[in-house]
Amino acid sequence: MIVGVVGGGQLARMMIPPAVALGVELRVLAETKGMSANLAAARVGDYRDAETVLEFASEVDVLTFDHEHVPQAVLRKLEGKGIAVRPGSGALQFAQDKLLMRERLAELGVPIPDWEAVAEPAELDRFISSHGGTAVVKTARGGYDGKGVRVVSSSVEVEDWFAFLAEDGHGGHLLVEEFVDFRREIAQSVARRPSGQVLSWPVVESLQKDGVCAEVIAPAPHQSPRLSEVSAEIAVEIAEGLGVVGVLAVEMFETLDERVLVNELAMRPHNSGHWSIEGSTTSQFEQHLRAILDLPLGPTGIRCPWTVMVNVFGGSTERTLDESYRAVMEDYSLAKLHNYGKEPRPGRKVGHVTVCGDNLEDAAFEARAAADALSR
Repeated sequence: MIVGVVGGGQLARMMIPPAVALGVELRVLAETKGMSANLAAARVGDYRDAETVLEFASEVDVLTFDHEHVPQAVLRKLEGKGIAVRPGSGALQFAQDKLLMRERLAELGVPIPDWEAVAEPAELDRFISSHGGTAVVKTARGGYDGKGVRVVSSSVEVEDWFAFLAEDGHGGHLLVEEFVDFRREIAQSVARRPSGQVLSWPVVESLQKDGVCAEVIAPAPHQSPRLSEVSAEIAVEIAEGLGVVGVLAVEMFETLDERVLVNELAMRPHNSGHWSIEGSTTSQFEQHLRAILDLPLGPTGIRCPWTVMVNVFGGSTERTLDESYRAVMEDYSLAKLHNYGKEPRPGRKVGHVTVCGDNLEDAAFEARAAADALSR
C-alpha cells in the first residue's frame, strides 16, 4: 500500500518510522525543498493547486494530511476522481472553519463554551457585555498555535480583523466565545477506521505557553473518577458525528466546577499526542496509518505510569541542533529526543523531548531540563 501525505512538516516526518514498520510506502507532497519530512518527499508543490495535488494523489492508494489547509474545492475534486481522501472533505470542513465546527458540535449536543458569530463591532460589544466584560475572539479560518485568537474586553481590540473582513468584499464573521474560567486544559485523542472501529488513548493534561502547547503529561494527573470516561465519550461522539477517519485530537477545558468543554479539534496526529510514541503501546502516528488504511487499530494502553513530553523551541544560536542533541544525550540518559530537522529560530518548534517513568516529578524534571538545554 502507498500512503500519500499532503504537507512536509514534522507530523509527516514522524509518520515515516511506523510506515516502514507496517510495510507501507509513504510519499510526501512537500511545500518546499528541505522540509522536515524531506526523507519521504516524493514531490514539491502547492497544495492549493488542484492539478498538482491530483497528479500526486493519482500515484497513491490513500491520501492523508500533515495539516488541515487544503482547500475544500481541491478536496472535493480529489474525491470526485475516486481518490480515497482520509479524513474526507466532509469532516475536514469542521477543522478548517471554527464557525462550522461550533455549529455542528452544538447540533451534536457536545458541551462547548457559549458562542456567537459576529459580523460587526456592536454585536461583539453586546456579547462581551453580557458575558462578564471579557471574551475570546477567533478568526473563523487559518488560526493555529495561538494565532487568530485574542482575549478582549472591547471590539476596538479586533478592529483590524473587522476591517479585513470588510476589505475582503465577501462579508464574513468572527467567532466570539465566553472566557472560560478553567482549572486546566486537557486533550483527548481517538482514532477511527472507515469500517467504524474507534479506540481512545488516556486523557492527557496540556500546558500552554503563549497559546502554544509547551508540555503534555500522560495520563492527566489528579483526575476525577469520571474525567477519563467523559472525555473519551465526547471525543468518540465527535469522531462518529463528523465522520472522521484517522486520528482526532480534541482539546478541552476542565472547568473549576468539574465540567468538560470542547475548545478545538485537529483531524490528524497532534502535538498533544506525541507522548504516545514512547508512552503508548501504539503511537498516534502508527494508529493514524492503520486507521486510514482500514487496518485493525492497535492497543492504546500506557507503557509506564507517567510520560512527560516537552516541546523544544528556538534552539541554540551557538551550536547546531545536531550538536545540541548530542550533548543532551550525554547528560539526560532517560530523555528520548526528537529532532524535526528545522533551522532554529526564536519561538520556532524544532523538536520535542519525552521521558517515561514511575515517578511523575522525576520524569517531568528530566524532560524539562533536557528541553531547556536544547532551547539554549
